[in-house]
Amino acid sequence: MEIKVGFEISYAAEMPTPMVMLLSIHPSRHADIAGQERITAEPDVPIGFYRDSFGNVCGRLVAPAGGITLRGNALVRDSGLPDDVDPTAQQIPIEQLPDDLLLYLMPSRYCETDKLTDVAWSLFGNTPQGWARVQAICDFVHSHISFGYEHAHHMKSAHDAYEQRKGVCRDFAHLALTFCRCMGIPARYCTGYLGDIGVPRDPAPMDFSGWFQVWLSGRWYSFDARHNVPRIGRVLMATGRDAADVALTTSFGRMTLTKFVVVSDEVVPA
Repeated sequence: MEIKVGFEISYAAEMPTPMVMLLSIHPSRHADIAGQERITAEPDVPIGFYRDSFGNVCGRLVAPAGGITLRGNALVRDSGLPDDVDPTAQQIPIEQLPDDLLLYLMPSRYCETDKLTDVAWSLFGNTPQGWARVQAICDFVHSHISFGYEHAHHMKSAHDAYEQRKGVCRDFAHLALTFCRCMGIPARYCTGYLGDIGVPRDPAPMDFSGWFQVWLSGRWYSFDARHNVPRIGRVLMATGRDAADVALTTSFGRMTLTKFVVVSDEVVPA
């Protein structure tokens, strides 16, 4: 199957403002792009692309006084299969993990393992290790947090989400991956496209989605505590310790968001 993805995001700015954007498709999906991914700015200012420390593709530019509109589009080939499920996937002992995975056991900006370790062990200490433990964590978070766009707040952490019991997709991901880290399972935050493919269409405007991945049996597996079912058509954009590492845009100056449109649709053959 093919999935059309894209965005149009506009900001107002009173003066020239440097920006970093993280809106490109992740390198792990580059081979699936049919043709070329296009990302442009209006006015047509230069965009310099680079890889960050997590391997994500970032763009840097200077938005002119008055503001800027960022647009992107791509056609992505996809298997049409739901997220991989492997109940036999095993948890790797911490002392056997590769060095570069230890980062994903540590606390981070939105994932306070120090505040949630006792809670995690009280809830999941008796669950089987490996896939079953991660699924138990997702089941708990899915039922513990009520979803609502009105609950979004850029400062909300995993501990806040646990206490408040409400949030958006990133809060589900933050709490679930924090519990995983507390239980010795490397976990990282993911952002990307997730359209209404194979599920009833959500009447709310399309947005980017947040989920998480865990390291089991020597590879990363995707989990989604908000939906808590395998989904079709997930297109990864970026990974990091938490949402702070994968902000869609970062402006070094005052800017105001004026337009935000996201597209992720299956292309139906004529």
